[in-house]
Amino acid sequence: MEEAGKKNAVIEFKHFSFQYFSQAEPTLHDIDLKIHEGEKVLIVGPSGSGKSTLGHCLNGLIPFSYHGKVEGSLKICGKETQEMNIFELSKRVGTVLQDADGQFIGLTVGEDIAFALENDLVAQDEMKETVQRVADMVDMGTLLKSSPFELSGGQKQRVAFAGVLVDDVDILLFDEPLANLDPATGKTAIDLIDRVWKEYHKTVVIIEHRLEDVLYREVDRIVLVNAGRIVADMKPDEMMAADILGKYGIREPLYVTALKYAGVKLTEAHRAGRLATLDISAVQDAVLKWDSETLAKPEKEERQTILAAEHLDFQYTKKRRILQDVNFEIREGEMVSIVGTNGAGKSTLAKVICGFVKEDGGRLLYGGEDMKGQTIRERSRIISYVMQNPNQMICKPMIYDEVALGLRLNGVAEEEIEKRVEQALKICGLTPFRKWPVSALSYGQKKRVTIASMLVMNPKILILDEPTAGQDYHHYTEIMEFLKSLNESGVTILMITHDMHLMLEYTSHAIVICDGKKIGDASAVEILTNEEIAARANLKVTSLYELAKLMGIGDAQGFVQKFIDYERRNMRS
Repeated sequence: MEEAGKKNAVIEFKHFSFQYFSQAEPTLHDIDLKIHEGEKVLIVGPSGSGKSTLGHCLNGLIPFSYHGKVEGSLKICGKETQEMNIFELSKRVGTVLQDADGQFIGLTVGEDIAFALENDLVAQDEMKETVQRVADMVDMGTLLKSSPFELSGGQKQRVAFAGVLVDDVDILLFDEPLANLDPATGKTAIDLIDRVWKEYHKTVVIIEHRLEDVLYREVDRIVLVNAGRIVADMKPDEMMAADILGKYGIREPLYVTALKYAGVKLTEAHRAGRLATLDISAVQDAVLKWDSETLAKPEKEERQTILAAEHLDFQYTKKRRILQDVNFEIREGEMVSIVGTNGAGKSTLAKVICGFVKEDGGRLLYGGEDMKGQTIRERSRIISYVMQNPNQMICKPMIYDEVALGLRLNGVAEEEIEKRVEQALKICGLTPFRKWPVSALSYGQKKRVTIASMLVMNPKILILDEPTAGQDYHHYTEIMEFLKSLNESGVTILMITHDMHLMLEYTSHAIVICDGKKIGDASAVEILTNEEIAARANLKVTSLYELAKLMGIGDAQGFVQKFIDYERRNMRS
């Protein structure tokens, strides 16, 4: 590819600032940024850093949907955006949103892709030909008559992608494209973005938390945003050597952390921006030496089984079997991850455990006793369930009343309620907000409210669906350390998750569900170093495993386990 410096700037911010009318301070401060024709640029930053606001400025949502005060200059393809309307901008910048469902308009895949062409009054024959060509580009050409809402998460995203490609835009903007995808589908999405970038010479801007997953393929630059300012604009190799990501709440790739544990002083020459480009010969000796060092193993404590499934079956209809002959044992005080593809049956398993739906065969045992015949209310005294989206759980306007709701429904005395609510709010770090309305809280704080509302019930088992979805590294760590402290206080925790980092670093036990069957039940390290299970369940073997293989380490699983033990020891210290 031609050097970016010799190409035209298609995006150019000059001394650009933006302040929402509803905010007391500007969200973006004095932004100077050029993105050249044909570049692929990754924008990262913690929650609230202003990176999404940058995206909204590019696609015209600011100032046309989100109003505020603009200072300075922003040019798209050489034209000042303040002189353009949103229709003009949409012909230059195509946006693929995090939530593909919110982007659908047509009743079928074909209708949805054709929407922009219909608005432009394109002739039917030309429209059909263009829709077919673009659908084939994103591997959706055989599903044009399907409903978008019947598709998998990855397929939905492809349809949204086709819907912006059909307009032949100059710039493709992806707003957290991996947030709702399992690891393998996310990898496929990055492959697709990379293919379109290279084959069709588009300018690509990606806003994403999952840095390591995006760096699976080449990017030209990483722009780091914090507190509304650009704090770094570097090539990936330069960024990894600079050692600044962690300071701004961004998780660096695990293989980079492993190299640092091995004592490697990274420089740009190591080419550590991507694992595929890493100079193996320059780091191999240090990594092999670190791998050979012995590390004291933490003692394992034998615990009683608290929850067991024996030959569990469930089906919504006779033709649709969701769970098939599922068996597992969970020990008291364990932290367990339940992983697998979208639609594999993970959430249904949680519903069966909670009693929201009744198993069709087999049985569930709590402390060795069969749970058959127990009502949802009876089970809720020992098992609590926290949904992924806190807004789907919260039903009271005030925080205190929301946390107290379950106790009031169970007829607990008000004096006892006050004591238990105060304790739960304290554990969840919500005491200063006890008299606040829920609407005044951030998404992460609302998540804590839903956890507090379950904790007051004194559950023995807490089930959480995607507890860290959409969280930056700072908030992710905050939530997980909080859950770890709950676990250490004796609560058994089950987490349905797509987050392989979470699975590795926090859960010692993992259960893998695929097409309603259990295909894996072992330590998280064993699961994420098993290429066969990873492929079947749409997981992704960890980059630590790939690093070990590149280094010629025979016991790759042992290498990954050593990293996790080292990480946990560092966290404790």
